[in-house]
Amino acid sequence: MAGRFRFDRFLLDSEDRRLMRGDTPVELNARYFDALALLVREAGSLISKDRFLGDVWRGVPVTDEALTQCIKTLRRQLGDDAARPHFIETVPKHGYRFIAPVEAIEGEPKAPNQPGPAPSPDPEPAYSWRHFLLLGGAGTIGAGLAGLIGGLAYGFAGAAQPVAAGTGAASVLIVLTWLTIAAALMGGAGVSFGIAAADFAPGRAWRIAGGALGGLIVGGVVKLLGLDAFNLLLGRSPGDITGGIEGVLLGGAVGVGAWLGDRAGSVRRGAALAGLVGGLGGILIAALGGKLMGGSLDLLARQFPDSRLRLDQIGAMLGESGFGPTSRIVTGAIEGALFAACVVGAMLAARRQLKRGSGMVAEEGLEPPTRGL
Repeated sequence: MAGRFRFDRFLLDSEDRRLMRGDTPVELNARYFDALALLVREAGSLISKDRFLGDVWRGVPVTDEALTQCIKTLRRQLGDDAARPHFIETVPKHGYRFIAPVEAIEGEPKAPNQPGPAPSPDPEPAYSWRHFLLLGGAGTIGAGLAGLIGGLAYGFAGAAQPVAAGTGAASVLIVLTWLTIAAALMGGAGVSFGIAAADFAPGRAWRIAGGALGGLIVGGVVKLLGLDAFNLLLGRSPGDITGGIEGVLLGGAVGVGAWLGDRAGSVRRGAALAGLVGGLGGILIAALGGKLMGGSLDLLARQFPDSRLRLDQIGAMLGESGFGPTSRIVTGAIEGALFAACVVGAMLAARRQLKRGSGMVAEEGLEPPTRGL
């Protein structure tokens, strides 16, 4: 079977994986090149969606939008018009057909002592510092959203307790909400930028290590500074609040969620899968005696009896007198699930927008952009 095809002003070389317009290379990512090669190789024949999924995506679950975006990008690179197609014709509800005349080139030798045209430089590298900053920032914002939701929950629980005269329930709600948001932002920044930094290394499994390392660093530093601050201001520390161990476990769980989220096929499913893994991580932390936000708040309340902070309402809802083991496990699971889902969901959404901006949306995953061919 011929590996080189000529149509209109274009030359498609399947062996060298190169598309040329005259002497100018045309930028396409790997998936889109495979889709065009399939269309050209079977010019005049209808190529169904199932055929694209089998031959191009090779069984990886993708949405209809991924194929639509693929065809849209091919048309743009070929200079085609969907309304008056010259190359790719849409067969509604069935698939696509390549309609331009195609000439198969059998064994045409390259000109001696004349190298092929050098490909034009990519518009941006496979993974750049811009991607790192945008993805890490998106994950941090997602963590802040998780902190807002969790902070409101703890704030309403704390505000439901009787407070000292002169202290309004609104004050308790506001303080706990902002405290939880601040903690989530710090933890989210460490985990998100750790995962984003791991994308500089080959292999997605590095995201697990990146998330764990980011959680360790931020958790350890925050705990150290927090204990020092309590000792300096109050003369004693609250004890074993959230720190590096919890950061490692939760950050690693978020990294696993980001790794698995690649294969989910959509931002929503990826976030849900990450939330499931994060919830399991939160349960593991509580079962091992670690503390997330709820456990740390309860520890502060018990170490400083004169404080107005109480989470007994949560324990009462779960049939406990006070914030007991069941409360720690349940709140740990909810915190872990919410944190992981928001962080990974935000990073997935940001990755998708980056791919859209570069015309390279092949899948709704967390896969880094690849160089065009």
